[in-house]
Amino acid sequence: MAGRSRAAAAAEAHYRRISQLAEMREGELAEALSAAPAAWIESAARYGVAEAQVSLGQLLLDGDGVARDPAAALAWFERAAAQNSAEAMNMAGRCLENGWGREVDLPAAAAWYRRAAEAGLDWAQYNYANLLFDGRGAAPDRAEACGWYAKAAAQGHARAMNLLARCCEEGWGVARDPAAASDWYRRSAAAGYFRAQYNRATLLAADGRVSDAVAWFELALAGAPADARAAMAEALARHPAPRIAALARPVVA
Repeated sequence: MAGRSRAAAAAEAHYRRISQLAEMREGELAEALSAAPAAWIESAARYGVAEAQVSLGQLLLDGDGVARDPAAALAWFERAAAQNSAEAMNMAGRCLENGWGREVDLPAAAAWYRRAAEAGLDWAQYNYANLLFDGRGAAPDRAEACGWYAKAAAQGHARAMNLLARCCEEGWGVARDPAAASDWYRRSAAAGYFRAQYNRATLLAADGRVSDAVAWFELALAGAPADARAAMAEALARHPAPRIAALARPVVA
């Protein structure tokens, strides 16, 4: 009887904790879930807490503390998306774009991204813009893509800022605007995105500001993953400014 009583008490405490999670405000809930054991997150997900369903989906997608199961992850994202979770819609789109848990389905991915983008999620706005820009899963529309990049950039999304800058620099979907391009590269670079740091440095070098360019190229190389760093170094090695070309040596050595 004592063993049963302890088990019942533990079950009651567990249920009470899950009930508390369900009643938390969004910010408090996110913090609580980040520190919660996987079993608690799963219980809260089964209880119907959308944020917990997204967290469980991410754990299953990454194999973090649980066996990796992309198909189950997608199912949890879809359950949370049915509760109008923009984050879940975006993750369902990511799964369907990349073939995680189900075959690649770009039109379905675009549909999920659009719903999350319209709900105001910056990552979804960025992801949907990428599909529109390339015409993947949706009719190609660079003007609309730039509009979504702009919405995400206005929320501080560093990658969207960089691609909005490219649109302004090249005249993709918008009128060419070198000043706006420079400003968006600057803002994205300041936010720490390595591609924007490289692009900003390239503009500075073209303007004759070699010292400033070197500083940004160094930051870009330091923050880039190995494949991107190698491609950058290859390009820098051919630069006519000796100080800039010298930056490639430690990378290719």
